[in-house]
Amino acid sequence: MKITTIIGARPQFIKAAIVNRSIQEHNLKGKHPEITEVIVHTGQHYDDNMSAVFFRELNIPEPDLNLGVGSGQHGQQTGQMLIRIEEVLLSMKPDWVLVYGDTNSTLAGALAAAKLRIPIAHVEAGLRSFNREMPEEYNRVLTDHCSDLLFCPTQVAIQNLKHEGITKGVYWVGDVMYDSVLHNIKLAEKKSHILERLNLKPKSYALATVHRAENTDEPKKLKSILSALDKIAHNECHVIVPLHPRTRKQLSKSITYSLNNLVLIDPVSYLDMLLLEKQAKVILTDSGGVQKEAYWFEVPCITLRTETEWVETVETGWNYLAGTDNQSIIKA
Repeated sequence: MKITTIIGARPQFIKAAIVNRSIQEHNLKGKHPEITEVIVHTGQHYDDNMSAVFFRELNIPEPDLNLGVGSGQHGQQTGQMLIRIEEVLLSMKPDWVLVYGDTNSTLAGALAAAKLRIPIAHVEAGLRSFNREMPEEYNRVLTDHCSDLLFCPTQVAIQNLKHEGITKGVYWVGDVMYDSVLHNIKLAEKKSHILERLNLKPKSYALATVHRAENTDEPKKLKSILSALDKIAHNECHVIVPLHPRTRKQLSKSITYSLNNLVLIDPVSYLDMLLLEKQAKVILTDSGGVQKEAYWFEVPCITLRTETEWVETVETGWNYLAGTDNQSIIKA
């Protein structure tokens, strides 16, 4: 059986590493059918800190193809991916296309396969924020409605699909990112020296990430978030902010942001990020993946959004939805 895996963004590299490892174990045990996986990287995340370092660190085979699409407006980026992925699928003729999560790479891979009538498997299916201002929400919904196998991380995800009339091919499989945390945290504790490099003591700092377009591309929201983080850093504890390229680009356009007290660093590797998360006093983020990792490490999380697709983290009291208002973030 031949699978073409479409990935393009940092969280997908993490998930694909776990599934690839399972595929290799399946083949080593001599189980049938033997699975051949061809990994196609769209190039959505393309600099070393957001892409290549993950392949090295997680021991993922180098992508068989890198489409080199790069950044751009959503329509332009998705369209370029769709064109190039279709060419790849026509050439490879896989039995299945495997996609992950909710990025433009996910949607482009699903649409290209659907048009060619190639069965689609979606890992992390059924998630909903119910916020149609998020491009990711459209990516999730459309991909799920194209897919033949829908691998859900939670029971809530299964119910979401049921409400949309999707019940066939739906499986509750757990979360591959949790598998990744379990597999890699001990390695991170051995290999990562990020705390020493930043001169940090465990549980003495806050960790913050801001990358979603609805936050970074709205100057008022971004200014409010950064102002809150700066005040927390001034009054409470160090605030470490690994800067996503999108966020850095927005900061370069203006000098009105309050950043005097923040520790701004480049994006870090996966192992460094795991250790930073585990040893943080609190995490502030608009990332779905980071919300989950905070929960698994039992670190309180403040989400810089008014909704989350990971409702279980809120219901169990580990995650608080603060939105982007300056005072709400500080109060949280």
